[in-house]
Amino acid sequence: MFPTDTHGLASQIIALYTEQKRRIVTAESCTGGMVAAVLTDIAGSSAVFERGFVTYSLDAKIDLLGVLPELLEKHGAVSAEVAEAMAEGALAYSLADVAISVTGIAGPSGAEPGKPVGLVYFGLASRGGGVLHYSCSFHGDRAAIRSAATNEALRLILLTAQKD
Repeated sequence: MFPTDTHGLASQIIALYTEQKRRIVTAESCTGGMVAAVLTDIAGSSAVFERGFVTYSLDAKIDLLGVLPELLEKHGAVSAEVAEAMAEGALAYSLADVAISVTGIAGPSGAEPGKPVGLVYFGLASRGGGVLHYSCSFHGDRAAIRSAATNEALRLILLTAQKD
């Protein structure tokens, strides 16, 4: 179902987080649950994957993650601020140790001035740690952008475990 490199990243994450006895929560918009899907495709993921939020709409970001409407109005759903708020909300509404969020413009439409198709923000939050954001610009069609964003989210989750 997933490419070998994607599946390999997910396998590494499950092994490392199992060893560390840590759990992950996802908050996804443009990837529509792809990060959660690849993680749960790995046997043993139930020890690591706590839950996932697919918050595609603005209302879902507000209702499920507690993202403030004012933040969405001021910065837009595709922004560093919202990515961080999504990660913080996912952590607050879960029992996980680490949260990853993904929000972006997968296309082919949806671009705005300063926010082209392919722009994706990631948020990372951990209990007892900080919150940070990271952005990437991906190229290709909608499927390629979503796949690249999924892989990047997995890389960030893996790096978080390797740094701790």
